[in-house]
Amino acid sequence: MIIDATNLLLGRMATVVAKKALLGEKIEIINCEKAAVSGTRSHVLDKYKHKRARGEPAHGPHFPRRSDMIVRRTIRGMLPYKTNRGEIAFKKVMCYLGVPTDIKEKAETIENANVDKLPNLKYVYVGEISKLMGSKQ
Repeated sequence: MIIDATNLLLGRMATVVAKKALLGEKIEIINCEKAAVSGTRSHVLDKYKHKRARGEPAHGPHFPRRSDMIVRRTIRGMLPYKTNRGEIAFKKVMCYLGVPTDIKEKAETIENANVDKLPNLKYVYVGEISKLMGSKQ
């Protein structure tokens, strides 16, 4: 299953992906930098800066900078990744920046996770969060 993350809310998309991965489906997410996180710009950016600054470089926790890895880490948080079942499910989830050349199938979208469902128009794209945290992608 291929999901296009363009204009999808990150949390709502991640819950659907986590459930499908636990059921055994292989899922590929494209355009991860275009997923959105709801909230005011300053609040969201402060939250992700805090996640990145937490811990020590030698011991962790290690929080990613790249957009595709931020999306994958969010999905991991919704899986029981420390159990065997969760570890197998997490390996079935792949995230990509843009659209890879080897993916030829038509990408699906998740209607319940669309940004248009928000009552307010306050959201930040994962690509912007990634740039703020120092990503080169």
